[in-house]
Amino acid sequence: MAQTSVVLITGAAGWLGGLLAKALRDDNQTPDLHLILADVVKPKAPQDTKAVTMKADLTDPSQVQSLFQTEFGIPDTVYCMHGIMSRGSEDNFDLGIKVNFDSVRAVLDAARQYGSAAGRLIKFIFTSGGAVYGGALPDIVTPSTIATPEGAYGMEKLAIELFVNEYTRRGFIDGRILRLPTIIVRSGVPSGATSGFMSAIIREPLMGRETICPIGDSLDSPELDLAAWVASPTTTIKNFIIAKHIPAEKFTSHTGVVCLPGFSTTIRQELEALENVAGKDTVRLVQFRHDPVNSRIVKSWPARFDISYPLSLGFLVDEGGMVPVVAQFKRDLEAGNL
Repeated sequence: MAQTSVVLITGAAGWLGGLLAKALRDDNQTPDLHLILADVVKPKAPQDTKAVTMKADLTDPSQVQSLFQTEFGIPDTVYCMHGIMSRGSEDNFDLGIKVNFDSVRAVLDAARQYGSAAGRLIKFIFTSGGAVYGGALPDIVTPSTIATPEGAYGMEKLAIELFVNEYTRRGFIDGRILRLPTIIVRSGVPSGATSGFMSAIIREPLMGRETICPIGDSLDSPELDLAAWVASPTTTIKNFIIAKHIPAEKFTSHTGVVCLPGFSTTIRQELEALENVAGKDTVRLVQFRHDPVNSRIVKSWPARFDISYPLSLGFLVDEGGMVPVVAQFKRDLEAGNL
């Protein structure tokens, strides 16, 4: 008989949360899957899945407790993915603390409590990101590079990372911290992330719509040479699944942090890939309106990482740079898959 796996996803109504739910459904290493999907709006469950969907305000501790009390019982894995995006956290500091720290701490404590009651460690997979870095950085970030964020979002993520690490060290949970690259191209409506424009300048023109690039004031601007660390959604979701199946003893870093593989691209290279795939007329739909706050935050993030450690654990990396990523998004649009 196949072993039942009960997986809780917070932030499941979001774009990545929805993709993850579908990927878990199709994961042949988890044949008897039960999903608990929760978000501030009620998520939609993938077809052909055993799922409980819950509208929950995770800033309310009693509602957090309810995620661990469903008909499916106590989850064996939690993907903690909910939160206020980077620019939203910067513009509303108190709300960012409430959602990105307080509510995540509540989920973490519930995982500790219910895992202890069940006599096992719940896998707690926390999605962090490059926003935890800042200040003077080496040309290539390594696992030993110290994180010193220059924005509220990065500070909140790093604070939770420390809790996940400490709870794991004490044997309360089995914590796995995934620092994500910027994921492009995101489908759906524009997001409140500081990096959201990096998807918008591809997505919106391919849909025939104008969009604003907040970096630089024209196609000739030197600001467009700003580099960022990115990955495709397809590869990122595959890496989320891989993170669930890696034995705990294989994580050799004492922090439990894994910077997921990505590749470095500039804003200019994005636009060049867009032209390569869809032509100059499509690129002309990108308008420029420089935003100093946006530029400052993105510049504080590292653009190159040593990925030898995540590759040694079996995580995957995109090949070929931006053109294959843009081309795949265009194919998905044309096929109605988004």
